[in-house]
Amino acid sequence: MTDQSAATAGAAPDDYSDPHGGHAQGSLRGLALGAAGVVFGDIGTSPLYAMKEVFVGHHPLKVDQLHIFGTVCLMFWSLMFIVTIKYVWLILRADNKGEGGSLALLALIQRSIGGGRWGTSLVMLGIAATALFFGDAMITPAVSVLSAVEGLETVNEGFTRFVIPISIVILIGLFFIQSRGTDAVGKLFGPIMVFYFGVIAVLGGIQIWAHPGVIAGLNPLWAARFVANDPGLAFLALGSVVLCVTGAEALYADMGHFGRRPITLAWLWMVFPALVINYLGQGALLLHNPGAAENPFYYMAPDSLRLPLVFLATAATIIASQAVITGAFSVVQQAIQLGLMPRLHITHTSERAAGQIYVPFMNWTLMVLVILLVIGFRQSTNLAAAYGIAVTGTMFITALNLGVLARKVWNWPMPLVIVVIGGFMLIDGVYFASNLTKFFAGGWFPLLIGVIAFTLLTTWAKGRKLMIERMNADSLPLKVFIKSASSATRVPNTAVFMTSARDGVPPALLHNLKHNMVLHERNILVTVRIEDVPFVKQERRATTENYGSGFHRVTLHYGFMEEINVPDELAKVEHCGTQNVMKTSFFLSRQTLLTAERPGMAIWREKLFAWMLRNAESAMEFFKLPTNRVVELGSQVEI
Repeated sequence: MTDQSAATAGAAPDDYSDPHGGHAQGSLRGLALGAAGVVFGDIGTSPLYAMKEVFVGHHPLKVDQLHIFGTVCLMFWSLMFIVTIKYVWLILRADNKGEGGSLALLALIQRSIGGGRWGTSLVMLGIAATALFFGDAMITPAVSVLSAVEGLETVNEGFTRFVIPISIVILIGLFFIQSRGTDAVGKLFGPIMVFYFGVIAVLGGIQIWAHPGVIAGLNPLWAARFVANDPGLAFLALGSVVLCVTGAEALYADMGHFGRRPITLAWLWMVFPALVINYLGQGALLLHNPGAAENPFYYMAPDSLRLPLVFLATAATIIASQAVITGAFSVVQQAIQLGLMPRLHITHTSERAAGQIYVPFMNWTLMVLVILLVIGFRQSTNLAAAYGIAVTGTMFITALNLGVLARKVWNWPMPLVIVVIGGFMLIDGVYFASNLTKFFAGGWFPLLIGVIAFTLLTTWAKGRKLMIERMNADSLPLKVFIKSASSATRVPNTAVFMTSARDGVPPALLHNLKHNMVLHERNILVTVRIEDVPFVKQERRATTENYGSGFHRVTLHYGFMEEINVPDELAKVEHCGTQNVMKTSFFLSRQTLLTAERPGMAIWREKLFAWMLRNAESAMEFFKLPTNRVVELGSQVEI
């Protein structure tokens, strides 16, 4: 990203924010229905593999009353503490003008406490959470679809050889339809998932009716007995138990689409009860049929209904995968806006919903990696080992950020922070540590993806910062330039120079005068600033400054969830001559990066940054500049 074309991030005063921009509107019941389809797809499909992994996974438990009741108890109280209390009751209140997610939380904290030591550490935590999310986004479609299609094995063992090919075909089809957008398909998500939650609740209820004694497993004493009986094995089992809360982070990340109340309503009155009943039902099934541990979710259904259940579960996993893919697109957009990633081509797939976007590069990268995961791991059990680390790592980082928020922003007393947030961090930390024991069984994959993503994100952010500093250090003060260029020949119309600097002369302006020996009648220096809020009020969009002699500076303020369109916004600015785009020329400076033996970054990181810079989307496309009105001038920069 060049310094002339880069959007700059900064803290925004509260009056820049638009608390209603881009948020879903509608009835509470309708939004709750939509949330059931999008937000809870991931956690809703956890019953497909969570209980199975406990008893036949990498650290299998004996299928007896102690371990069944202990597992059911741990799952229930994990759903209660981690999802209901931590996310629904507490974290959903930490909204950044209605938006949620790791980057939104990071921006919220930074705006409140500023930079300094805390600021740098929080940025690193936010980047780490984002990096782990990309690993999660790769594993979720693979493990969800594969676990659903594996249900065919419970119908007929002859179907086993078809599981991987069918899973790959479904996944390829899923990624191929992304460019069409999810507006139309999304209308079906809610009803399908409501039906799915109803079915899994009925299946669980039937088993509970036959063996009501399983309800006693909700008593926390069973978890204590389970741990006391064999602490080491119980610790290892937690790595599989935690799979029941996979997707909890989606509640926070998708808050901007539906709002806190609809998500809370859908969870408390539909999703949570259905999940608890289903897990109790799986436990009841295992009490009288230990052999069903091979796939307790499907064995709860009668033989005649098992194939329809496979179809329904597959549809649910496709919806869950769709949600995490869409979430990955949103995270990429936010990271680009906040200066953590190079520009990528982004397509808006809906004229009505600003949040519905398609990122081709991310889509095809995910597709290739997901297919390789299915081929490489071959079974959902192997993928589940990799799944837990990404999920628990992200949850632990969220808890750390929540602690900072509670102390520094909400002004909680320290004892309360230690008790509440410390409790969450202890739970998340134990789950994360348990999953680390599965490092060589597949847990290495999300960590590898996280390290790669973290390296790319930090390299881009650091390299971009260094490049801007180098160019600003060599820039000429604008007022000095205006005086020295007063005798230059003037030509009609308007020239717009994109610059990330708040002062100084853009290199494109210097090169234009040097090579063409002219200045335009009006010269507009435009800076795009990405604020620490999701949306910016329209009346606060543009601020202007008149330097005289035909020179103006225009700063356009955008939220990190908004699409940037420079010509449209300049057309609304008065007294600058930018209303007629056909009489306006847009000047960009394209930098060629030269590595240098100077303090800054390691040579390999400089070369990596240079490669990312060359492959970034052009500033012309990113800022929606008219192709026939753009002039690019090159320069070289050492960092």
